[in-house]
Amino acid sequence: MNKILTSTLIAASLLSACGEKNHTHVQQESSEKSWSISNFEQGLPTEFDAGNTKSSLVNKNAPEGKQALRIDFSSDELRSDFSFKAKKPWDWSQYGNINLAADIHNLSDESIQIYLEIKDATGWPHIRSVSIPAGYTGTYYALLKGPQLELDSGLREDPKTWQSNDHKMFWMRGAKQLKLDQISSINFFVESMKNDKSLLIDNLRVRQNPDVDANYLKDLTDAYGQSYKFEYPTKVKSDEQLKALADAEIAQLNQQGTMADRSQFGGWASGPKLKATGYFRTEKVNGKWAIVDPEGHLFFSSALANIRIANTTTFTGVDFKDDSVRYIDPEDVTPEDSLGIRPVSKEAQKTRYVSSEMRHKMFTWLPDYDHDLANHYSYRRSSHKGPLSHGETYSFYQANLERRYGEDYPDSYLDAWRDITIKRFKNWGFTSTGNWTDASFYQMNQVPYFANGWIIGDFKTVSSGQDVWSRMPDPFDPEFKRRAIITAKVIGEEIKNNPWCIGIFVDNEKSWGNNSSLQKRYGIVLNTLTREDSDSPLKAKISQMMQAKYPSIKALNTIWKTDIESWASFSKGISITDLNAGVVADLADMSFAYANEYFKIVHDALADVAPNHMYMGVRMAAWGLTTEAANAAAQYADIMSYNFYREYAHPKAWEFLADLDKPSLIGEFHMGATSDTGLYHPGLILAADQQDRAQMYKDYMYSIIDNPYMVGAHWFQYLDSPLTGRAHDGENYNTGFVTITDVPYQEMVNAAKEVNANLYQRKFGNGQQN
Repeated sequence: MNKILTSTLIAASLLSACGEKNHTHVQQESSEKSWSISNFEQGLPTEFDAGNTKSSLVNKNAPEGKQALRIDFSSDELRSDFSFKAKKPWDWSQYGNINLAADIHNLSDESIQIYLEIKDATGWPHIRSVSIPAGYTGTYYALLKGPQLELDSGLREDPKTWQSNDHKMFWMRGAKQLKLDQISSINFFVESMKNDKSLLIDNLRVRQNPDVDANYLKDLTDAYGQSYKFEYPTKVKSDEQLKALADAEIAQLNQQGTMADRSQFGGWASGPKLKATGYFRTEKVNGKWAIVDPEGHLFFSSALANIRIANTTTFTGVDFKDDSVRYIDPEDVTPEDSLGIRPVSKEAQKTRYVSSEMRHKMFTWLPDYDHDLANHYSYRRSSHKGPLSHGETYSFYQANLERRYGEDYPDSYLDAWRDITIKRFKNWGFTSTGNWTDASFYQMNQVPYFANGWIIGDFKTVSSGQDVWSRMPDPFDPEFKRRAIITAKVIGEEIKNNPWCIGIFVDNEKSWGNNSSLQKRYGIVLNTLTREDSDSPLKAKISQMMQAKYPSIKALNTIWKTDIESWASFSKGISITDLNAGVVADLADMSFAYANEYFKIVHDALADVAPNHMYMGVRMAAWGLTTEAANAAAQYADIMSYNFYREYAHPKAWEFLADLDKPSLIGEFHMGATSDTGLYHPGLILAADQQDRAQMYKDYMYSIIDNPYMVGAHWFQYLDSPLTGRAHDGENYNTGFVTITDVPYQEMVNAAKEVNANLYQRKFGNGQQN
């Protein structure tokens, strides 16, 4: 059969699969074989749904052909989207290894982060995202099938597997491998924009992948942990250059010193003076919540988080047969990803073997065990996700600190790093460090800090059905309280009642559920209701609550509209499917009781050992926040904390703060780019480049500073992730204010100085609002 006939038959078979009659074509240019979903030349396909966007067909500046779809996104909406919804599921399974591509032109004078969400008939989403620079036109694609998706490399995003001028959309979340014979929808959306934005989309198509480069995961890093394959502005070429950059920066920091108009503790020196208590506290001033520093000065926590060596390591693909390296003390209070460098003994090193050739070949250089930089090897006993559950790791960042600052005595480069970090913070205008500051900074009495801890141990757990980092603790288990007290004592010993400590974070981004549906909001108690009282302390508490409220099981059945036989049946476990008003009212009470117990135990444990320091809560994630959890936290936290990864803190997202009326703080946010960093994934929020990233940082910070309930915002994190993925979960993000070689991104430094120089005037005075 000749090639022309083959192509014609393939194209014909896709007419119904892609859902747009007479629009399907095979594109032969650049050897690309593709099948059209819509090129918009003959109007909108019947599958198109404009959602809450404004859409129109235009012929001016169409990326492909004569006509394209224009989409106008409104910044009034928290989320704005448009979709292509199949009348019957599309079948893309017959086309081999494929990607979904579109030609997109950004009509805006700002970059736009666009999300792509593809769902199959099971409802599982496949979500990718990309940042399109202002005024730019390009082809963007999402990989849907191929050997790359079947391989877990340990990187959150892999390098391109073929080279072209097209832009691969970055993996975000969901199911990497969809049921390609049951595709139900293609959805594009944006979230939390500051300004209205518009784009043209054209030539939406499924296309076959080119051949995969067999070496796409080989030789990724150079000797400094940087990209071996790409050049970019901050790339270091030699130890001499690295030392010269350090010397020049140190001289500049020493000359410029601390940002002006700051009190000893970083507060507003020339601003109003309030009551001084010798410790940080909060107060509402002229209708705005504020932190007050120990001397009585108004204070806002502008910070960078994760100032530590922990979590800078990446798996080398080596492991050891000696099991002693994997021993974990059940009384440990620190999770694996928050431990520093843990060397492997010389004896254990003798049992070395390559556990992953794929991982091991990612590096062009790793030191021998007798090398001067071998002290930056460590061992990870467990990981959250990735192909390796344990193994040898290496910290290029710590090795680069030794190269950069030298070693006059054992680990002197770490002392130099701490000194330079403090000078940077003061010069760049940051008023504190954020969460996960290494405890070695605590007693330096130079920059205010937040202490932190984790409650880990062998206590019973429950599930929200959306557990991200781990299952949720059962605070009604006495073991949880015991472990909370142990953790609090460790934190108290580290702080030593130091007035430089602003407050204490305990745990992080717990999976409370979210308010997007009743099932997700009440997932913890709905799942717990199915369990036996004897197996779950929370379930036993729920049974106790319901028996105290209802005089009989019949009374409960009347309100719940159920037919539960007896309290014994209730205690054995029930499944609730009809979430009627009566059920929901009780689920709300159960959920509040659960969260209330958690926060009460943590609060009380901290109050016993650190009564002068504020409890900062648990840094609730946008995906893990329910009304009941927030209300419970507000009973005990001195400052509410939220991790909010969006390009802008949209006012609609924070309307609930008025109801809580509590001082609140952003515990994590960031933006990243790959175009000028050598990294393979930008992060959770995407920018076009470093200059765009800096502008987005300013916009976000101003949106927090201008919020009367917000008393701080912490960028995550101080440094970039390892290019080959951090050992904990493979994140290889451009998250840092500094690179893996500890070289600052000057665009970010300039932006921070601009924001922080006017911080207090804008927040509490008459500063100009941008």
